[in-house]
Amino acid sequence: MRGTHRRALGRSRGGFTSKLHCLADALERPLAFHLTGGEAAVCKAYDDLIDLPEQAPDAFLADEGYDTDAIRADLAERKIKAVIPGRSNRRVKIEYDRALYKQRNRIERMFGHLKINRAIATRYDQLGNSFLGMVHLATARYWLKFVHAA
Repeated sequence: MRGTHRRALGRSRGGFTSKLHCLADALERPLAFHLTGGEAAVCKAYDDLIDLPEQAPDAFLADEGYDTDAIRADLAERKIKAVIPGRSNRRVKIEYDRALYKQRNRIERMFGHLKINRAIATRYDQLGNSFLGMVHLATARYWLKFVHAA
């Protein structure tokens, strides 16, 4: 297995990059990660991440990248509230809970905490598995503050 798929790298406007997708709970704790190439659409990671939690969430907060009819239909079938703003090019505007959507910044803060580790912020590792290993180590370190507080 050689090539860019093993490295999870792809061309995007910024150059040769990758995207780290995360599923987190309401307390900013990461539950699962998925790594894709930089050119991959954000919504491609949905299927890999949504099946992972042991308990189904009450709501799914995501940005416009996850605004597809298929994702909305899947969330409705699972009885999960979709808190996803509609894309600007949608013909029919979609209503969503704006107050709840403000909580989405928690995942951005969680990524900020993980990026304290230079190896994650700059992605030194060539292989996707090595990089995800480093992400999991940083996540374990991040989770320690929640375990210690309990």
